[in-house]
Amino acid sequence: MGIFTLTDEQGFFLVRLARQSIESELGIADEPSDYHSDSVLMEKCGVFVTLNVHEKGSYGLRGCIGLPYATSPLVDAVVDAAKSAAFNDPRFPTVQRHEMDGITIEVSVLTPPELIGHDDKKDLPNQVTVGRDGLIIGLGWNKGLLLPQVPVEWGWDSREFLDQCCVKAGIPKNSWLRNDTEVYTFHAILFKEEEPRGIIKRHILVE
Repeated sequence: MGIFTLTDEQGFFLVRLARQSIESELGIADEPSDYHSDSVLMEKCGVFVTLNVHEKGSYGLRGCIGLPYATSPLVDAVVDAAKSAAFNDPRFPTVQRHEMDGITIEVSVLTPPELIGHDDKKDLPNQVTVGRDGLIIGLGWNKGLLLPQVPVEWGWDSREFLDQCCVKAGIPKNSWLRNDTEVYTFHAILFKEEEPRGIIKRHILVE
């Protein structure tokens, strides 16, 4: 799938599907049905679903889980990721019914990760573009992933982005310099609610 060919309508559908999947588990919406009818959305693709608190005087991450590799049809991946973000993110307690009026849903559709940095690891910061690239860093069994929007939200440059992805992987900050560390980049399109159950917008990170 070329993610940049996704229409606004398809992206908005994915956000609504993510919300309905969570709310059906909470007993405040019907189970999603007939969501396999779009052949484009049946193609295998990586995806993350992010939940953010969006209440007056309070804003922050409430859950984020995804499937970075294209192993499932996109619609199925969205359903699985949405439920996992709400109920299985080990960093947060399970989302409760009353919270859904104060949570916004964000769906990030990903390109396949590409391995970079075989020649000169010191040049890696120059190969990573903040606002365009997401990162996956792996060393042995340790792996960490940060979505492209994360360094923008935190004001990181590319070097800090690499360092923080190492931290996410549970390894020392500068481990991306090691020859046995694998660094992958990917791109994403975001579709997200501007407010809970509100207008959904498309956000293309730098191509």
